[in-house]
Amino acid sequence: MSNGQVPDKLFFKIGEVCEIVGVEPYVLRFWETEFKFLAPEKSKSGHRVYRKKDVEMVLKIKELLYVRGFTIAGARKQLTGKKRDQVLAQVRDELREILTLLERKT
Repeated sequence: MSNGQVPDKLFFKIGEVCEIVGVEPYVLRFWETEFKFLAPEKSKSGHRVYRKKDVEMVLKIKELLYVRGFTIAGARKQLTGKKRDQVLAQVRDELREILTLLERKT
């Protein structure tokens, strides 16, 4: 497969993820140690179970590392920075709403 298309499934085994992304299982397991937010659940038998969002994250990591030339640290910063910026934007919007409500009451 290795075309970067994520099938519309709920769960994926590590072999399926590797085929979709085009990396070996040891690479995927290494990335799990380097990117803490990439943490697939384990089945009752102890096998990794990836959700679609996990597979999409692996594709983003591969793009940052292999296509855009980021280091592991740079890719981690890029991915966590976006999340941080999204959270800050949400907090900012909520504070604006609170200020607007308070101004209306005075």
